[in-house]
Amino acid sequence: MSVKFERALRAAIFAASLLPCAASAHATLEKTEAAPGAFYKAVMRIPHGCSGSATVRVRVRIPDGFVGVKPMPKPGWILETTKGKYDQTYELYHAKLTEGVKEISWGAGHLPDEDYDEFVFIGTFASSLAPGAVVYFPTVQDCEKGAERWIEIPTADKPANSLKSAAPALTLTAPAGK
Repeated sequence: MSVKFERALRAAIFAASLLPCAASAHATLEKTEAAPGAFYKAVMRIPHGCSGSATVRVRVRIPDGFVGVKPMPKPGWILETTKGKYDQTYELYHAKLTEGVKEISWGAGHLPDEDYDEFVFIGTFASSLAPGAVVYFPTVQDCEKGAERWIEIPTADKPANSLKSAAPALTLTAPAGK
């Protein structure tokens, strides 16, 4: 095997280890791909409680570059958002956005451990984001007893397949027609 090929193979294996690993995360996104500049409907799936305890709150941190976020209210749950300044100014529908939703919380609800539910929000990925990048939505699931913190993000030292509580993630694809 040539040195050049071996280096390319190692680089490909390393890059694959950084990809989202849906099997290791219990809070997951329904769609795991989106294009920069495109509208995205996020459906966060919560398939169980915490060690038998019912879920009472779900919090999702919004990543940089996902703008114009609007959560969907859930009957029986109290919806709250935390807003803040963006790291940069984004243009969305001919408007310049400097701040927006940074975290969404659905609370005071009750999702028994044996039931499943989805928490929905929409937004747009900034056109300045690079195709191939992986975007993470750290999620905390608070239960009557305990919590699940799906917040781990892969690094060079800790690839996705080694994480016990990986943050839900998606990969940015090339915009349509390119």
